[in-house]
Amino acid sequence: MTYRELFHEIMFYGDFDRMPVIHWTGWEETLERWYGEGLPRDHTHEYFGTVPQWGGVGVDLNLLPAFEEECLEETEEYRIFRQGDGVVCKDWKGKSCIPHFIDFTLKTAADWPEYKKRLQPDPARLPENLSQQIATAEASGLPLTVGTASMMGWIRNWMGVEGMSYLMFDDRDCYADMVNTVADLTCWGLDQVLPHIQVDMGFGWEDICGRAGPLVSPMIFNECVAPGYRKIRNKLEEYGVKLYGIDSDGDVSALVGPWLEAGVNVQFPVEVGVWHADGMALRRKHGKDLRIVGNFDKLTLERSQVDVLAEFDRLMPLLKDGGYLMMPDHLITPGVSLEMYKWYLDQVRNLRF
Repeated sequence: MTYRELFHEIMFYGDFDRMPVIHWTGWEETLERWYGEGLPRDHTHEYFGTVPQWGGVGVDLNLLPAFEEECLEETEEYRIFRQGDGVVCKDWKGKSCIPHFIDFTLKTAADWPEYKKRLQPDPARLPENLSQQIATAEASGLPLTVGTASMMGWIRNWMGVEGMSYLMFDDRDCYADMVNTVADLTCWGLDQVLPHIQVDMGFGWEDICGRAGPLVSPMIFNECVAPGYRKIRNKLEEYGVKLYGIDSDGDVSALVGPWLEAGVNVQFPVEVGVWHADGMALRRKHGKDLRIVGNFDKLTLERSQVDVLAEFDRLMPLLKDGGYLMMPDHLITPGVSLEMYKWYLDQVRNLRF
C-alpha cells in the first residue's frame, strides 16, 4: 500500500493498521544541531525512513505583480525592508524568528483597490512547467494537495492585527470583499489545475489564532469569511475533492465548528499549547466529519521517553478512530536531540492497531 493509499484509508475511515511515518522539519537551529549529531544534509527522508507530509500542485495566488522589495535600513543585527506584500518589517539576522511588522501599505479600505487589482486572474500565474509538476506529483505516491490561499491570514499580514480589527468594525463590506476576491482568484486557479490531475485535498493557510483564541470572531467569520470558504468548497466538490484543510496555529477550538459548517474538514496542526488542545475531544464534539493532522505535543520530545509514550497513550483513541494523521504539532524545537527524534520515529513506525 502506498502512502497515498494509506492516507485515503485513514482519512475516510477505511481499513488501516498503522500510521505513515511523517517527517516535516525543525527550526533552523534544530537542523544545525542535528547536522552536528550526524544527520546528512541531503536525503533526509531516506536517512529517517520517513515520508513528506504530502505533495502539492497549484498556481501563484499571491499579489501579482508583487510590490518591489526595498531595503530601508540594514545593520549587522537586522534588516528593515518592504516586502513583496507591501509590509515593512524588521528581520533579525542569524536566528530563526518571526519578522517584526513595522508599517503597512494596506492601512484602510481606501488602500484596498491597489491590492485588489493585484489579485486578479492572469495567465502569468500558471507555472511554465505545470505539466511536469503534475506528472511528478502523480508519480510521487504521496497524497496530493492543491493550494487554496488564505481567507484571513493574508489579510492580517497585509494590514496587521490592529488594522484588520478596525476594518472589520469600520467597513465590514470591504473586509468581505477582500475575502471574496481571494476566493474568486482561488477558484480560478483550481479551474486551471484540477481538470488535469486528481488531488486528495484542497489546502490553505491561515495562522489566525493565538493562545487566547481566534483573531476573527465566529460572528464576523460567519458573515464575512464563510462565504469565501463555501465558494472554494463547492469548486473542490466539482472536481471530486472531498477534503478541504487549513493550517492555523494557536487555539482554533472556537472556529472549528464554523470552519466545518463552511466546508473545511481537516485541521492542522491542532497545537497542544498551554491550552491543552485535545484532538479526541474535538472529535467527540464535532464528529467524524472533522479530520485532524498533528496534535502530538512536540515539547514532549524535549523531556523524556516516558513523556513521549504518555503522549502516544493520550492519542491512541484518536489513532484507532481514524480520520487522524499523527505528527508533531509544529516544527521540532532545538532542545530535541537527533537520537530522541529517531527514537520517536521508531515508535510511530512500530504502531499497530
